[in-house]
Amino acid sequence: MAKQTDKQYLEQWNEFKENISKATPVDLNESLVEKSKRIERLEASPEEWFKYYFPNFYTSEPAPFHIKATKRVLSNPEWFEVRAWSRELSKSGRTMMEVLYLTLTGKKRNIIMVSATESDAQRLLLPYKSILESNNRIISDYGLQEGRTKWEAGEFTTRKGVAYRAIGAGQSPRGTRNDEVRPDVIILDDIDTDIEVRNEERITNKVNWAMEALYGTRSISNPLLFIVCGNIIGKRTTVTELGKKADVFEIINIRDKNGKSTWPTKNTEEFIDRTLSKISYRSGQKEYFNNPLKEGTVFKNLKYGKAPKLSSCEKVVIYADPSTSNKDKSQASKGTSHKAVGVVGYKNLQYFIYWLRVEQANTSQFIDWLFEADKFVRDAGVQIVRMWVENNSLQDSFYEQVIYPEVRNRARRHKRTLPIMKDTRNKPDKFYRIEGTLEPLHRNGDLIFDEKLKGTKDMEVMEDQMLDVSASSKTMDGPDMLEGAVYKLQEGAGMTDNNYIIGKRTSFK
Repeated sequence: MAKQTDKQYLEQWNEFKENISKATPVDLNESLVEKSKRIERLEASPEEWFKYYFPNFYTSEPAPFHIKATKRVLSNPEWFEVRAWSRELSKSGRTMMEVLYLTLTGKKRNIIMVSATESDAQRLLLPYKSILESNNRIISDYGLQEGRTKWEAGEFTTRKGVAYRAIGAGQSPRGTRNDEVRPDVIILDDIDTDIEVRNEERITNKVNWAMEALYGTRSISNPLLFIVCGNIIGKRTTVTELGKKADVFEIINIRDKNGKSTWPTKNTEEFIDRTLSKISYRSGQKEYFNNPLKEGTVFKNLKYGKAPKLSSCEKVVIYADPSTSNKDKSQASKGTSHKAVGVVGYKNLQYFIYWLRVEQANTSQFIDWLFEADKFVRDAGVQIVRMWVENNSLQDSFYEQVIYPEVRNRARRHKRTLPIMKDTRNKPDKFYRIEGTLEPLHRNGDLIFDEKLKGTKDMEVMEDQMLDVSASSKTMDGPDMLEGAVYKLQEGAGMTDNNYIIGKRTSFK
């Protein structure tokens, strides 16, 4: 499988190179004198240089902040800049054009590309390599670039002696020389990860590595360009800490303080609105506004309303979270783990929560809830429904050995079966799942708790857990159950293609 993925990736980059070649035709009738004058004119105007040599990158006229940033970088051989530019503002693309300008015009010779991992760094360096191989205009004006010997994905040297190397954060950059030239350009791009920014010590270690082992590879006597590109994805990150040391720490969001696009020639208001409407508020703030939300602020309140008759819903599911998987055993031992069951209906693009149980309960109580939820649905006149029980690989033995046998025993006693299905989805991190699935619905007013639930004991627990949802929260079992129900409704659970029809179930004699 890995080889197939690598093959597909290679095919993708071969296509990328072919597109570069097609996008950069040259004038074969141009005289040497005309070519020399044109090159001189372009080099004197970096924006025109970018536009001519990178037509498939330079697809929109730059914003004022782009022009100012490039002027800073090209005017200062010794420079330290941190670019916390939003997604879709071309921080990596513009940095690449600037660095290639500096190397092709002979001003820089030894470049290190750094990212969170070595493979990430190689992927970020690959466009440089592909452009040097395939850009006809660069080859025509500056000569063949592809090296005769060292020309690999993570390390290559051009025929003019310009060296490029990719390394991952924490790797040793020592000894990185190009003949007598120590690194004179260091780029850090996407250096932070969501996991690392939750750990103060890991950020401290990464910053220390960047400013000691990495920055220390420079020459004292030759100028260094040090650029950091990345979003602010946490309260304290490598980007924010290096920003304190930079000559310029520039934060540019997708919209300015007046709520207008900071790059209107590329990002229209209409498309910004559409993009933000499809992701959670938290994700939008982090990726497009350099504003990672503080903990506990995903849901500031819940929406209650008069829910339509359950039988009028287009789809209905019963979803149950038995808690606890083996990976959550620490929560159970601290008494923070809750079991949860809910009845959720879907109608007219809205999700209604009709019935729920959220408590620290034993298995017997949990199974009682399953039958109570089933009775609630049947009494409401719903004809078709599915009941899903969360059951990842860590919970499977508990389900097979404890829950399922007890459900069978209760079925004989109640003389009815349950339309029970195992939800074996391999679920990602609980917080990001809840935030990503539920927050957009909540923000748009489409996640509604039946007003009959308000003030009940279980709803009070649910409300507390919803309002406490955060990356560090230890108790999110109610919201986790709700995310599972909404996910199944969105996936198509509860549709008429199932065989569990109320009133036509097998009875135990």
